[in-house]
Amino acid sequence: MSPMAATVESVRTATMNDVSGVARVLGRAFYHDPFFRWVFPDDNRRMAQTTRAFALIAGFGGVPEGRATVCEARERPGDAPVVCGAALWTPPGEPGERPSVMLRSLPHWITLVGLARLPEMLRYMMELRASSPEEAHWYLSSLGTAPAARGTGVGSRLLRAGLAQADADGVPVYLETMNSANIGYYERYDFRVVRAINDPAFPSTYCMLRPAV
Repeated sequence: MSPMAATVESVRTATMNDVSGVARVLGRAFYHDPFFRWVFPDDNRRMAQTTRAFALIAGFGGVPEGRATVCEARERPGDAPVVCGAALWTPPGEPGERPSVMLRSLPHWITLVGLARLPEMLRYMMELRASSPEEAHWYLSSLGTAPAARGTGVGSRLLRAGLAQADADGVPVYLETMNSANIGYYERYDFRVVRAINDPAFPSTYCMLRPAV
């Protein structure tokens, strides 16, 4: 059992003080993810690049707009709690990123991924958007835990909190995963694959939907 297992605290909405923790946790969680291997192919640089990417996502939009949730844990009794898991959500009827947020963050993305990669990435994002349900839904864009917290139920706590909110709203939940190994995990929470994107130009992507309860 991880030493974090007995000290995990409840899920809460992230604040700006959590941005670095969210970026650190998700950057590590998604280091091997096929999408980020596609975006950042250099193994030696990917950790820093992925962490920076989540700092942009969380810092410009996810956290300020109240779309990020975190779990904290104490590594040892008496230690200050640290973020050990994070989830990024988009509520029903809201865009993934507001135009004003996109404009502010664009120079940082150009620096991070390079101008030449942006058109390719935008084509992929448009493909994802075309797969999104037309009906109102909650969207789970990212869910990850720190290595030391894996197997302690942190990811499940974060996911269940979001599903409970969706159930209260009476709407489905939608997500995409580029890692086929994740499909079984989400199926345990009643998600089902509704579309697979197998364009050789992009990472294989599985679009999953959990119906409204």
